[in-house]
Amino acid sequence: MRGPVTQFAFEFVSFGVKQAWACLFGGLMLALLMGTFLFYPEDAPLGRYDFLTLSALAIQIGMLATKLESWEEARVILVFHVVGTAMEIFKTHAGSWIYPEEAFLRIGGVPLFSGFMYAAVGSYIARVWRIFDFRFDRFPPLWLQGLLAAAVYINFFTHHYTVDIRWGLYAATLAIYGPCVIWFRPDLKHRFMPLVVGLLLVALFIWFAENIGTFARAWAYPNQNGETWQPVSLHKLGSWYLLMIISFVLVAVVHKAKGLEKPDES
Repeated sequence: MRGPVTQFAFEFVSFGVKQAWACLFGGLMLALLMGTFLFYPEDAPLGRYDFLTLSALAIQIGMLATKLESWEEARVILVFHVVGTAMEIFKTHAGSWIYPEEAFLRIGGVPLFSGFMYAAVGSYIARVWRIFDFRFDRFPPLWLQGLLAAAVYINFFTHHYTVDIRWGLYAATLAIYGPCVIWFRPDLKHRFMPLVVGLLLVALFIWFAENIGTFARAWAYPNQNGETWQPVSLHKLGSWYLLMIISFVLVAVVHKAKGLEKPDES
């Protein structure tokens, strides 16, 4: 039998290892962003952004070939890839951020590797759900979550032209997900936390990752397009929190018929 200190140590290490494993796609993408920023030859015949696109595609194929991701998960990730790319095209046109380097593999001013950054978020949610064997108390109806996700996505576009309802969306997430508790298994037993806390923690992690991406000049916000890099505004943390809702709902659709009940453990 493990004592309380030993049990905590086992769970802490197991939690970290499982999280790192779930972040495999995103971690490899961040390594590519930083590695190419530091070492990619300026006179290479293949542009840096195109190299990133082909590398991301190779990673995705490799994860499917080695069954690190299922085809069911990959379909959801593909949807998130398309959803993200569409938003990227709109946002760059609106001047929300830019891609400062040239690319052959692009749509408008958006290099295709950008869609894989959104796919990395979807990949993480799909993998962490499976690896930690998620269960839930008071899981909201999927139709209601779908309406919320649609409203979040639409607001990312419409707030440029009309009223920004993000504060209403924040309130809606609390109303819908506030009663929900997520159970996850870091080691032998399931542990729990409020779902909204989990979503916010993931959004915070993505915000840190975005700082790495902008430091590596993979993309840049208007205040970062000078000689000196500036951290990503904390305002973007709220955007990532809302984007997490879309990703969560897409993955929840895959798991709608299984794994949504509270674990029966002593």
